[in-house]
Amino acid sequence: MKVEVLFPEVCNLYGDLMNVDYLEKSGAESVNTSLKERPKFIDGGIDLVFMGAMTEKSQEIVLKALAPYRDDIERAVNAGQAFLATGNAFEIFGKEIQNEDGTAIPCLGIFDTVAKRRMFNRYNAIYLGKFDGFYVVGFKSQFSHSYGGDNYGGIFRNERGDGRYPGFEEEGIRVNNFFGTYLLGPLLPLNPPFTKYLMKLCGVENPHLAFEEKAMEVYEKRVKEFKDPTVRVKY
Repeated sequence: MKVEVLFPEVCNLYGDLMNVDYLEKSGAESVNTSLKERPKFIDGGIDLVFMGAMTEKSQEIVLKALAPYRDDIERAVNAGQAFLATGNAFEIFGKEIQNEDGTAIPCLGIFDTVAKRRMFNRYNAIYLGKFDGFYVVGFKSQFSHSYGGDNYGGIFRNERGDGRYPGFEEEGIRVNNFFGTYLLGPLLPLNPPFTKYLMKLCGVENPHLAFEEKAMEVYEKRVKEFKDPTVRVKY
């Protein structure tokens, strides 16, 4: 399994790069692509493309880097290339990002979604969802939500916490093998069942996760904690 990490020099908030570290410890190979380089997945040979969370200013920098390859990215998504975009990274693939002052930042326009920023209203929360028969746990800390695109399925079915936007019953966005989620940090180490699912999707027949026994133990404890109705969802 070969993973391409897009723009780790700026897409690295909240410990999101630990997702790639965990995949490496579980047998994957990774390659980094800088802002000045052509994305490697366009020419094939990449099983999973990963992009982590970034600052709002960095979103504009990343958009400029990806704009020349917009059509190539759309073709890759339509062809089933696997992507995992965490935090606000998947907003870049939507139509635009709207600021509170009425201005908007045009995005790649691959998905029919619009991100709306609320820079003085950070949303901090835990999240518990369901995916493919198992639970997924995670954390959110964001200034924006993505609206529209209701014809696209989410990734996770909400159990506790908001979805892609408040009131939407699913978290994130999934189009073919593109997974975009507002969940932050070490999503894959926190969720061994989802990590195995993703690795199988990328061609690993029998994934063996690093520290799997301990990871499952911690995962099961966190699921139990997040299911507890006395535990606050929003902070």
